[in-house]
Amino acid sequence: MLRIHFTADDFARVRLAPRPAPLQELHAALTTAVSQRGGPLFAPWRGRVLRSLPPAAAPLGDLVPAGRPPAFLDVLGDTLSDGFERIRATRPGLVRSELERVYGPAPAPRWIHGLHAGDDTAWHTLRRAQRAAFETVLAPVWTVVQDLHRAEFTRYALTVAEHGVAAALTGLAPGGRLRAGVWEWPGHPHTPGAAPGRDVRLDGRGLVLLPTFHHPGGPLLQDIPGHPVVLTYPAGPGLPPTAGRPAAPAEAMATVLGRTRLDALRLLAEPHTTTSLARALHVTSATASSHAAALRAAGLVTTARTGRSVTHRRTALGALVAGAGPS
Repeated sequence: MLRIHFTADDFARVRLAPRPAPLQELHAALTTAVSQRGGPLFAPWRGRVLRSLPPAAAPLGDLVPAGRPPAFLDVLGDTLSDGFERIRATRPGLVRSELERVYGPAPAPRWIHGLHAGDDTAWHTLRRAQRAAFETVLAPVWTVVQDLHRAEFTRYALTVAEHGVAAALTGLAPGGRLRAGVWEWPGHPHTPGAAPGRDVRLDGRGLVLLPTFHHPGGPLLQDIPGHPVVLTYPAGPGLPPTAGRPAAPAEAMATVLGRTRLDALRLLAEPHTTTSLARALHVTSATASSHAAALRAAGLVTTARTGRSVTHRRTALGALVAGAGPS
């Protein structure tokens, strides 16, 4: 069982990543592909991935002997380039200690020694391998991943707004519970970062939650001293996204928000009074006010009072959820 210990400050520093992290999603997908997780339902996807990986991606296999990737690979950059730069900016001491942890006394390939020594050619090899793998595995389904993430973000935000952080956390792990400041995630004995009996103490660093749609097992945990702990947890429909099939269409988002609230969120790209919003939605003013209040509680809209009327408009987060990009 994984046990994460919170202080009062940590509860105030829990957040869900607003966008998927390309390299972290890639690493989750590759971990699933080579570890046989997901059972027979994942077999067709796994076969396609392993057959299609180009030779340029082969160096990535050198970084995970025995399925133990170095922690510095897990970054939250919003784009590939941002992720690359964050990895390259890792402290040399951490790079060396993680490579030594991964390989131990076993001999490492020459280019791995180059990473250890800070050689630019070795780092270029890593960047090229990650890009080649991403273009093969994730680029065809990346818009689907973005839609799935948006739906998960909305679900989490609404749960926090309506029931609080504790309910949102326990809802991520079936059978999990939060008591006395300790979040318990049921054990997955063969999942990195979730070994039985593992205790992680946040100590004021906070927690970043990152959904993944390519890893069906338990959570993947990044715990680097001096940084927020990042927990990548399985979400979505339970199978890898498929290109050409929208994973979070309007119907799915309407299931999360409710059809009328989704319509309201889209209308509020432009400011509306409660009366004009009600007219556009074909509902009463009281109903429109109730929907606006729910969206405001989730941080999706703002409300400003001018005299006797109030004006509503969606926030940047609301635009993200509505699928329009930040406004």
